[in-house]
Amino acid sequence: MDIIQLLPDSVANQIAAGEVIQRPSSVVKELVENAIDAGATEVTIIIKDAGRTLIQVIDNGKGMSCTDARLSFERHATSKIKSSADIFSLSTMGFRGEALASIAAIAHVELRTRRAEDEVGTKLTIAASKVESQEPITTPVGANFSVKDIFYNVPARRKFLKSNQVEFSNILTEFERIAIANPQIAFTLSHNGTEMYKLHSSSLLQRVVSLFGKTMNTQLLPINVQTTLATITGFVGKPENARKRGAQQFFFVNGRYMRHPYFHKAVINAYEDIIPVGEMPNYFIKFEVDPATIDVNIHPTKTEIKFENEQHLWPILSSAVKEALGKFSAVPSIDFDTDDAPDIPIFNPNMQVKQPRVSYTPGYNPFNYNKAGVTKVANDWEKLYNNFEGATTKSDYTVKADDDNFSLPPREKEENKTVEQSVVPAEQSVAQGAYIQVKGRYIITSIKSGMVIVDQHRAHIRVLYEKYINNIEKNIQPVQKILFPEIIQLSPAQTEIMSSIESDLSSVGFEISNLGSGSFSITGVPEGSEGINYEELLHKFIDIATETGTTDVTLFKRRMAQTLAQSAAIPYGQYLTYEEMEHLTQELFKLPEANYTPDGKPTLSCLTNEELEKRFK
Repeated sequence: MDIIQLLPDSVANQIAAGEVIQRPSSVVKELVENAIDAGATEVTIIIKDAGRTLIQVIDNGKGMSCTDARLSFERHATSKIKSSADIFSLSTMGFRGEALASIAAIAHVELRTRRAEDEVGTKLTIAASKVESQEPITTPVGANFSVKDIFYNVPARRKFLKSNQVEFSNILTEFERIAIANPQIAFTLSHNGTEMYKLHSSSLLQRVVSLFGKTMNTQLLPINVQTTLATITGFVGKPENARKRGAQQFFFVNGRYMRHPYFHKAVINAYEDIIPVGEMPNYFIKFEVDPATIDVNIHPTKTEIKFENEQHLWPILSSAVKEALGKFSAVPSIDFDTDDAPDIPIFNPNMQVKQPRVSYTPGYNPFNYNKAGVTKVANDWEKLYNNFEGATTKSDYTVKADDDNFSLPPREKEENKTVEQSVVPAEQSVAQGAYIQVKGRYIITSIKSGMVIVDQHRAHIRVLYEKYINNIEKNIQPVQKILFPEIIQLSPAQTEIMSSIESDLSSVGFEISNLGSGSFSITGVPEGSEGINYEELLHKFIDIATETGTTDVTLFKRRMAQTLAQSAAIPYGQYLTYEEMEHLTQELFKLPEANYTPDGKPTLSCLTNEELEKRFK
């Protein structure tokens, strides 16, 4: 009996949809790219419930006839390929003809479309790949796609969708990629009745500023290089604006977003020795190449693109970035509109030019003047070195060696007590033992079984983490008011996330007010977090919320407490008093999990008496 059979169209469409339509953001991407291919100059995107309920894309493109509207939902129906040779000279976004068929297989779809030459348009309704109706209708020129109840007939796929916050974040990511690649097109994005973006036709720099905030206007450097292989344009970030997380990094080729690790390394190579290890710069780089030299047909989402001349483009790209960075570093800028502008005199040809003269005091001796500026006969500075070698250290309590610096502050301020007299025998307990700080990093103290070396930064992270978690669970986190509120500016995408985690931030001690238009005022911070860069910390919280979502509240709050503890912990290099070392060590030893930080790094190391004895045999 034969066991191989052809799949029904409905099943085949659902399988194909799994490759093309992975989540609501995939629907947005495919529909907006179709609008761009249709020559639209204005695109409106309406989202409800992060795309679960509704995804609507309206454009003013050329539209479709009633026959084309019906054929567009068939698999492998496309207007962009006539023969196999066309695959290697593509200049449009979509070309496979699978997008609309895949969308129609897993949702309720309604299409309203009309061409400029037609008096009436067409309304087409499809559900699960089945055409329910097609009728003439009055509608504006262009296309209006409404996709409702995504994955309604594939409950397993719908169950694996993330929270609304995560899914909408993915939609914003796709929107940003398309909007940057096409700054000449006006875009409007609304979510649950709230207008998130209204972008007008503009230049690339204006589009980037509209998406990511006004601060980007002063953080970017232009690049522009033209060769026979490619034209490379765009912007790269200044070195001082590099970030460890959340850097905006975009590559585009012929108007299409792409991921390209090889070219990414070329950009990072240009920043070598300019930014700290682990930090990433912003960049928005566009390639214009001959379509015949690239292959976009190697991935269903068309984000992985193969170049014919990758190895030759590497040095061109790296040199372009280095040139931009070099011009920024070498040429200072002068703003002549400010009050500090240099006063340039008007040229007078009749004025006699005088040679400048330098005035100085020939007999000046910096070591031969007293406080009043009167010359003295004796060199008083020599008295500073009297008995220098015989001086003894008293009440200093800091010993410095060639390689190691360690301090041993006293328990009490005693004027005449020497370092040697303050040392306590090693066999005594922690409560009675001595605390020595080495290199501003480690605290060494004695215990009954030997000696303990504590990493002061990691130990403080552990202590603060337990404190913050305990306060969050009891909702008693003390708040410290700020005398001068700090204002931060967020993009619409970040504003959406900030609004969803505002109550969680309040539980750890932040008081934040929404001023509108993406501006937030920080009026209160967690007690004991002085000196922290709060704007950078809040950006970290937004990144954590984007990664984890807010459905698992416990996980999010633990990550937030960990990040806050890492930011507020005692830094390396800070020297501590005896009381501070004693307090930190004892607070650490009180914890049930004192040996490791929340992310699993050791906080202390023990040397037993037996190990110490072996070292001196």
